[in-house]
Amino acid sequence: MDTIRLKNMTFYAHHGFYEAERELGQKFEVDVEIGCDLRQAAQNDDLKKTLDYRAVYQIAKESFENNKFKLIETVAERMAKKILLLPDIYNVMIRVRKPHVPLNGLLDYVEVEINREKQAPV
Repeated sequence: MDTIRLKNMTFYAHHGFYEAERELGQKFEVDVEIGCDLRQAAQNDDLKKTLDYRAVYQIAKESFENNKFKLIETVAERMAKKILLLPDIYNVMIRVRKPHVPLNGLLDYVEVEINREKQAPV
């Protein structure tokens, strides 16, 4: 199994439990790690045989910027489902960081990590 990572994508979006978070918006940071087989692409030096990073980035961007959810878990789950629809992907790990969390204290960020695998056809 090989891995392709898109690290620290940053999106301004309107997700959060509180209505003010969904109205005002804030910055979110996202990592995507994709399990796939890169042998054919590497052996043939063929762009058509590897993962289209632009497609993954676009899915992440649209998932964040075109929705308003209360939970970052929901954004991550929806993003994972769409990425798994791309060809030749076996699994995906998504991390979503929310740096500005309305807590009564200091922290760097809250992070959610989900791991999903492509389901075998029934």
